[in-house]
Amino acid sequence: MPSAIPISNGMKIKKGQNVKIITGKDKGKTGKVLRVIPRNNLVVVEGINIVKKHQKSKGQQQGGGIIEKPMPVHISNIKLEQESKKIYPVAQPKAGGTGAKK
Repeated sequence: MPSAIPISNGMKIKKGQNVKIITGKDKGKTGKVLRVIPRNNLVVVEGINIVKKHQKSKGQQQGGGIIEKPMPVHISNIKLEQESKKIYPVAQPKAGGTGAKK
């Protein structure tokens, strides 16, 4: 029997949305979703969870060095940043009245 891999089909985070980190070393930071990995419930966010990778040079053209790249964050550690909500004007009381219904 092949082992079943749980896949979450109910992910509400999509590529390109703005999210806020709610736990971890980058708590409070916001960023844009670059990639979603639904199989493992992971999300790659721009500028969040940056790690330094030591890259070995591959020939003369590509030099080695230290490369910074974003790593995935678990979906439970982020929340969707709401778009700015429209503010509707509050009804003002009529002149000479109390404003309360009778």
